Amino acid sequence: MAFADSPKYTVEWLIGRTNTVYSLPLFYERLNEAINHPRTSIDEIANIITEDQGLTARLLRLANSPMFGYFGNVGSISKAVTIIGTQQLRDLALAASVMGIFKGIPEELMSMASFWRHSIACGIIARALATWRREVNVERFFVAGMLHDIGQLIIATLLGEIVRGMIEESITSEMIYFELERERLGFDHAEAGGALLREWKIPTNISEPVAFHHRPARAEQFPLESSLIHLADIICQAYQLGKSCEHFVSPLDPASWERIGMSPNQLASVLKQVEPQIEETFKILSEA
Repeated sequence: MAFADSPKYTVEWLIGRTNTVYSLPLFYERLNEAINHPRTSIDEIANIITEDQGLTARLLRLANSPMFGYFGNVGSISKAVTIIGTQQLRDLALAASVMGIFKGIPEELMSMASFWRHSIACGIIARALATWRREVNVERFFVAGMLHDIGQLIIATLLGEIVRGMIEESITSEMIYFELERERLGFDHAEAGGALLREWKIPTNISEPVAFHHRPARAEQFPLESSLIHLADIICQAYQLGKSCEHFVSPLDPASWERIGMSPNQLASVLKQVEPQIEETFKILSEA
């Protein structure tokens, strides 16, 4: 596909048109407002979540999955809020609801099952790395990892033929996909995804790591979080855990590896622990 005559697009153009196609469920805004209000009770938070029966079922299955290790002990959303925490449950609710938003992308352009398997695997691995580092609220790492390639979806929705051409060119030229995006569009999917999350008023500790997961050195507020998502994404590419538009393994930023501060043996140990969590979590979140 020739790109010479392609019009110049901007992230602002993309986000302006994305908002007419995709928006967060109304319940998430209500949930966020409730959690941020100091007088909101656990039962009030639980009542907002349980209005969506499908979401409630997925969150309870997540709470009882190997990801948390409670195995059937969490029988209600109220208990999940108590055990997991309100901010953490809000983040999980975001992850569980976003998968249902993106519809209509042609399967031949991008397999949504493979895309979400890659995204969930990235989230699980990022969460495990954060747990190893004893970071607080590790669910935000899961959500940032899960949403790291969300920019690919909004670009594919609005610029499908251009994406098709870029994927073909990336494969034939063996060029890293996000670098080709920057060359052809002037921005990449990470930047677009971060902008969408900011537009949705998602916390910066999630939106910035999404925006800089390919260039973590540029993250200003959350360089560690960005580094963890960066590494988790590369691991998923190397182990072929699902697939997005990228067909090659992106280069590892050496400063990110040093910032995380783990040895190859420690990394191998963490990856062995999370292996069973990936398919289980994908199964839970993929159910309608």
